[in-house]
Amino acid sequence: MTSHAKRAIVALLSALSVTVGLVLAFAGSATAANLVTNPGFEAGALSGWTCSGGGSITSADKHSGSYALTAAPAGSDNANCSQSVTVNPSSKYTLSAWVKGAYVYLGAQGTGTTDVSTWNPTGGSWVQLSTSFTTGANTKSVTIYLHGWYGQPAYLADDVSLDGPGTPPSSTTTVTTTSKTTTSTTTSTTSTTSKTTTTTTTTTPGNPNTSLPKHVLTGYWQNFYNGAKALTLAQVPTTYDIIAVAFADAVPATRGAVEFNLDPGLSSQLGGYTVDQFKADIKTVQARGQKVIISVGGEKGTIYAGDSSSAAAFGSSVSTLIRDYGFDGVDIDLENGVSAQYMGSALRTIYANGGKIITFAPQTIDGQSTQQAYFQLALAVKDILTIWNMQYYNSGTMLGCDQQVYSQGTVNFLTALACIQLQGGLRADQVGLGLPASPAGAGGGYQSPSNVNAALNCLARGTNCGTFKPSTTYPDIRGAMTWSINHDATAGYGFANTVAPFLKTLP
Repeated sequence: MTSHAKRAIVALLSALSVTVGLVLAFAGSATAANLVTNPGFEAGALSGWTCSGGGSITSADKHSGSYALTAAPAGSDNANCSQSVTVNPSSKYTLSAWVKGAYVYLGAQGTGTTDVSTWNPTGGSWVQLSTSFTTGANTKSVTIYLHGWYGQPAYLADDVSLDGPGTPPSSTTTVTTTSKTTTSTTTSTTSTTSKTTTTTTTTTPGNPNTSLPKHVLTGYWQNFYNGAKALTLAQVPTTYDIIAVAFADAVPATRGAVEFNLDPGLSSQLGGYTVDQFKADIKTVQARGQKVIISVGGEKGTIYAGDSSSAAAFGSSVSTLIRDYGFDGVDIDLENGVSAQYMGSALRTIYANGGKIITFAPQTIDGQSTQQAYFQLALAVKDILTIWNMQYYNSGTMLGCDQQVYSQGTVNFLTALACIQLQGGLRADQVGLGLPASPAGAGGGYQSPSNVNAALNCLARGTNCGTFKPSTTYPDIRGAMTWSINHDATAGYGFANTVAPFLKTLP
């Protein structure tokens, strides 16, 4: 703490009767301060803020003071309110705000490093959102923003703070006191706030599993023979970081439970591949740095985990497979419906029992809105979810995040649909692009591996885009997935040999 700040605190404490929680921000100070203009909307107007969708000030419901922001999403507008704030290069900042309403987002863009956001999944009461970032070496301003989500009611926001080095707005000198009983006033301040709060945040840390590369290639290993090249698990090349074993089987007698049975047809194609050899191969590829997960579902999979008993059976049986075979986690590839509540509980059981890599492979229709069950499941387990690898094939046409219609088989289809998940609450490091390895791998939607690389480049760097270009870049975009490794092998590994090296060039 600087001597200037120490003297100021001593002088101020002599004039205040405060029990706990004193936080100071002085105009003109170069120390940590709230750099937001009109942070509590106490100007009685949107001074300093730019809002789409009819943002306005309300006195009917606020977190503190006399006013708060209210804005209502409508149509393709998410009621975004933003402000450009001057910051220092190579400096750490904490962004926070009090919000009320479901699917309210708080974030910062143009940080020069990794853009950040956090969100509130439920309405009904005021909660505080908080996130942090470090500015790039040449960054002198960032854009902070709040917005709701399409089809949701109006949201409220109040007491926005960007705390870090810089010069706060000249009109703002603030003393914020958090106390059970005391309201403080002083002639040296222009605003005083007394609050009784237990602070609740919805900041979601990343999956703590750090054993994977920043950008990864996932592929499905077929536990059946359909004409694509049969492979032992150990024959999968190291270009694949995650191998998803497709698929576990439902246990007919116990709803929700799954088991794994090495397919006799595949075993015959491989000259008598045994379960013991398969287990040994899992250890072999893991020793090479690859991860092996068990996938459940697929086109014909009818596994149900939609109530407490079936979810418990699912969580317990997958945990048993992880213990018995040495799998690193589970892939959810259910095309017949999921339950955010019950499957979410099962996945937490699996994670606690050693299944640290959790991936999803939803169809494109399952990722069009945060209102859909698959998307809600992803958000419900966001803190333990490794990757959402959406299947960008067998889809026809779909809406992008700009509400325009795009056709499968194009770069636009990949970027504009990935944008929905990236804007809908998933972190960039949780989003991957799922494509067929060859035209034989899907009924429709195949596009060249070079197109996949172009889409990844567009999302990560904002270059090589089609006609759609995201409003920001996502350098942490996780990577790609393909169906299947066997189809890729049949085609000479054109997918892995093109996409895997490119992933290593991403930021």
